[in-house]
Amino acid sequence: MKLFFRKEEYTILLYRLFLAYVFYFVARFLFFLYNYDVLEVHSFGEFFRLSYYGLAFDTAAILYVNSLFIILSLLPLRFAMSSWYQKLVFYVYFITNLIAYALNYVDFIYYKFNFARTTLSVLDVVKNEGNKTAMFFRFMLSYWHVYLLFFGVSLLWIYLYRRVKLHPLEYKLPTKSYYISSFIGFVVIGTLIVGGIRGGDFRKSTRPINLVDASRHVKKMEQADLVLNTTFAFIRTFGKNSIKKIDYKVTPEEIQFYIKPIKQYDNNPPSKPNVVVIITESMGREYLASFNKDSGIDNYVGYMPFLDSLAQHSLIFPNAFANGSKSIHGMSSVLSGIPSFVDAFTSSSYSNQEIQSLVSVLNDLNYDTSFFHGAPNGSMGFLGFSNILGFDHYYGMEEYGNDDDFDGSWGIWDEPFLQFMKTTLDEKEQPFFSTVFTVSSHEPFKIPEKYNEKFPKGHIQMHQPIGYTDYAFQQFFEAAKKEPWFENTIFVITADHPNQVYYEVYNKVINRRAVPILIYKPDGSLAGIEEKLAQQIDVYPTVLDLIGYKKPFRSWGRSLVSEDGVEPFAINHNASQYHMLRGNYICTFDGEVATGFYDIDDKSLENNLIANKTPEMEATEKACRAFLQDYFERIVDKKLSLDK
Repeated sequence: MKLFFRKEEYTILLYRLFLAYVFYFVARFLFFLYNYDVLEVHSFGEFFRLSYYGLAFDTAAILYVNSLFIILSLLPLRFAMSSWYQKLVFYVYFITNLIAYALNYVDFIYYKFNFARTTLSVLDVVKNEGNKTAMFFRFMLSYWHVYLLFFGVSLLWIYLYRRVKLHPLEYKLPTKSYYISSFIGFVVIGTLIVGGIRGGDFRKSTRPINLVDASRHVKKMEQADLVLNTTFAFIRTFGKNSIKKIDYKVTPEEIQFYIKPIKQYDNNPPSKPNVVVIITESMGREYLASFNKDSGIDNYVGYMPFLDSLAQHSLIFPNAFANGSKSIHGMSSVLSGIPSFVDAFTSSSYSNQEIQSLVSVLNDLNYDTSFFHGAPNGSMGFLGFSNILGFDHYYGMEEYGNDDDFDGSWGIWDEPFLQFMKTTLDEKEQPFFSTVFTVSSHEPFKIPEKYNEKFPKGHIQMHQPIGYTDYAFQQFFEAAKKEPWFENTIFVITADHPNQVYYEVYNKVINRRAVPILIYKPDGSLAGIEEKLAQQIDVYPTVLDLIGYKKPFRSWGRSLVSEDGVEPFAINHNASQYHMLRGNYICTFDGEVATGFYDIDDKSLENNLIANKTPEMEATEKACRAFLQDYFERIVDKKLSLDK
């Protein structure tokens, strides 16, 4: 009895799967070309080496996506080679493959904004946008070359698929033999598929490959994203909830020592100044000269002269970092001291709970609280989260009421919207707390036409719009300082996350979260440069310390103007790993174990010191574990308020 009489069918199945490998390689090569300047891959030899390791991730993605196609190709049906059945197989193959394959093309452009392969969390970004159709067509216009590449490559894939066809044969073997051989083939191929999806390892003791495994064979953390493909990243985060309690074997005493999640300050007399927090869209630390005096960058040029002038009379933190990578991460980090790592806290099922935050505390002190965002109301989920935090007022594009100032993409231009904010604040009773989230310094990197020649275009697209936003700040402050409320106001200026970078130092993996933090008091009582580590979640406790708030409150951050016994640190998540900066070291942590220790100045993470662990390194890992254990426990158990 011939067991392999379906040889032609199996051969063509392998050919069609091989085509998927070819085009995933094409996508990786195009991703490399589009992002060459940020991937830290400087030779084709290195590219091919990383592509080899990427085969495991390509295999998993291809087998996930093609599972239905493979089943249809293996079913022991006598009409499997008929024209109508092969047409069905054709449509299943390309509908599933091209949808999944297209995700890789998104990262040709999006990667430089996110510095990570796109995962399912991208849906958190777009689900609250009301102008998805307009955004899609704008992206088509702006990035037509990516769409053209995708359609061209897809047509080539279809052409090559059709070049090799099945030829109907007359089978005279007994039906029993047909089914037996088909069953054996199904078992063998099915076993190989399971192994391929797991990453080539059949052992029960090992887990299937995940995003973090892309870092196993790289010399620099950035290279892990070349090993990965976006289809795999998207699939492996589907149905996954990264927000769950994990016992990191850290005692309550250790959490108190390393993190001190319940803060209480008694350093300043009680007062009720106004507080204005400005969260600037995409304002990386790179753009401000005042934050780069000791950066060592030759021929440095800054693009925010007004903020640089304000920094001369402010307390600034040139060693500060964002806790997340997206705008929706920035709001919760700055205002409630809740960072986001793999998934956005604001989009999780745990966000709808009582949260002690800068907003709730100031509400209790009878502040008028307001949130300003010039985008369509509800964009980015800010309206919903502002309601959870308890803002008294939300001012968006609807409240602004003049669509003539719409930038055509994201919202109202920064200059008129900040003036709207100023006039609204003029009418409020003091004390008030107000936050504004700007919109103009963003892709597609446009400014109002009347200013086309006013701001330097610089070296990258971001330089001109960030100059425009700086000008909008200048106009706001010049108008606000004429008002009686101005002198009694604390201004905090920071960013949600960085954006495009020009100088190589800011392309280093750790510096991809480098943002400025600036605190300005018009009376001049706060000024200077503080070099200690700072992060977005420090804003909330710092403001409460400055106004002399005496009660205990929940905060994973620390006051930037007082000592509280906790070693300054910064934590975020990048390249599938947690990064904890503390003392003299950077710890990389994969969620289970420390994978590396690096000197605090080794922002590229090039020289792993894990083989020579020191007590300070162990303390840094312990601090990371303590933070994550308390973070997940409080979120999952809904203990983000001291009343719980």
